[in-house]
Amino acid sequence: MAAIGSVLEGKYEILKLIGQGGMSKVYLAMDKRLNKQWAVKEIEKRERDRNYEIIYQSAIAEANMIKRLDHPALPRIVDIIDDRDRIFVIMDYIEGEPLDKILDEYGAQPQELVIEWAKQLCEVLDYLHTRNPSIIYRDMKPGNVMLKPDGNLKLIDFGIAREYKEQNLADTVSLGTKGYAAPEQFGGKGQTDPRTDVYCLGVTLYHLVTGHNPSEPPYELYPIRYWNPHLSGGLERIIEKCTQLNPDDRFQSCAELLYALNHYEEADDVYREKQKKKLRNFYAVAGSSLLFLMIGIFGQVMNVKADNADYSRYIELAEKASAPSTKIGYYYNAIDIKPTENTAYIGLINTFKADASFTVEEEASFKKKLNPNLIKFRENPEYADLAFEVGKAYWYYYDYGKSETTDNQVTRMKSSIGWFEDAVEYGSKEKDYYEMAVIYRDIGKFNQNILLQIEEASDQGKYKPYWENLKKLIALIDKKPNESEIVKLELYKLAMYSIETYARKFKLDGISEKDMRALADAVKRSTNDVAVTAEKTEEIKSNIISRFEITDQAIENAYRK
Repeated sequence: MAAIGSVLEGKYEILKLIGQGGMSKVYLAMDKRLNKQWAVKEIEKRERDRNYEIIYQSAIAEANMIKRLDHPALPRIVDIIDDRDRIFVIMDYIEGEPLDKILDEYGAQPQELVIEWAKQLCEVLDYLHTRNPSIIYRDMKPGNVMLKPDGNLKLIDFGIAREYKEQNLADTVSLGTKGYAAPEQFGGKGQTDPRTDVYCLGVTLYHLVTGHNPSEPPYELYPIRYWNPHLSGGLERIIEKCTQLNPDDRFQSCAELLYALNHYEEADDVYREKQKKKLRNFYAVAGSSLLFLMIGIFGQVMNVKADNADYSRYIELAEKASAPSTKIGYYYNAIDIKPTENTAYIGLINTFKADASFTVEEEASFKKKLNPNLIKFRENPEYADLAFEVGKAYWYYYDYGKSETTDNQVTRMKSSIGWFEDAVEYGSKEKDYYEMAVIYRDIGKFNQNILLQIEEASDQGKYKPYWENLKKLIALIDKKPNESEIVKLELYKLAMYSIETYARKFKLDGISEKDMRALADAVKRSTNDVAVTAEKTEEIKSNIISRFEITDQAIENAYRK
């Protein structure tokens, strides 16, 4: 077992144990050179133990397999350390919660959300299946799917994935998770292929939408409407087809399954019956419809007026409340009335930020309210406004991974990327924040990807666009006299850190010494001009000022002749 505080290869300091299975352990580690967190998977080597030999070989195969892949829903591996009696695999540390934890805490998930997740999983599985040779994942289950803070999914644990071998009649080893695994995953029942992942995904969707674990009693997959009659018959048919015992009776690919998910309502009993009755009933109900329409409109108008009044009342109560917990309660009440309106969500975010910290607990409660409504919310033209504000909350205030000795600036930036992408995708170029959202997104992506690009020696040409984005963002922020002190200081800190870390890289990408010194001097002046009013911002300001000399030296070293 790796000792807490030990350093691997002089680079990766083991911070804490974050996960453990029968054959391996996973640690959180800090790259001492790059100030970035990684996940470190440790697998022990045990002689004369066939199970451990299988797991060890699987770990090597997993690492080599993932290194060849490039998909946003898959983790990256950046290093493999083969020690005498164990192996360490250095990979992306993924912030978020596995779906099995979400099921344990909240139970069955909303149908529309599960379908959205299903589409994401179909896309990444189809990516794996269309590699050459195909990669069969074989262990789809809620515990192997991470829900990131931006609402997107990440597939983890490739320990039993395998490359499809066309000449094989059967798999040599039975591996998988009981309850989720397809029949052919158990020895002697044929070779696993893409339809195996279709089966496992179908069982996973069953668990997510019903809340019933297939690996627990009654150990049987009932139709999903047995558990909840309000679920879609179309989705029920899709899950039943996915989980047929005979692979020939399932969807034959994840692309085919994805198409079915995009049209699931058309397979619904209610939808079909409506289509049959439309023409038959049209003339019979035309006359009475007008009368009922008038009555319905009147009733709807009265209901809308009542909802509007209640919503406005809760917003007003929240704004007048002094205790944060009271404010939050009123905003939640307002969201329950209008779950796809901005005002209450933005008030909630502002309340969370009031103490200069967006905590993991606050994030969880916020996502619990937002996520079930997110798909429909994106149809609201004002959604982009909220996405931008949520992105800023993550960028500047998120406290996940922060400690007394470790800054979490890269984690904050990475967690915000998806929100700024939504602000750009669903927003309009006429919005005053649009350009800023693009810059935030691109700066975040640079910091997300640059370490791996450095490892792969593919970082040339990436620094100049990053430099220009830094300059633009500082210029935009400096034009806002009422911008908060923490926003300004965090941005100035990022600029100084970037110069200190990448001065030589900036030079190689064509940034002149004059340009770099001009920005550094401007940041120094702006930092000194910020009037701080809180202990946290005083600490950030002092930290930036203490780095002035180090930053100057970095520029000096970069351009020394």
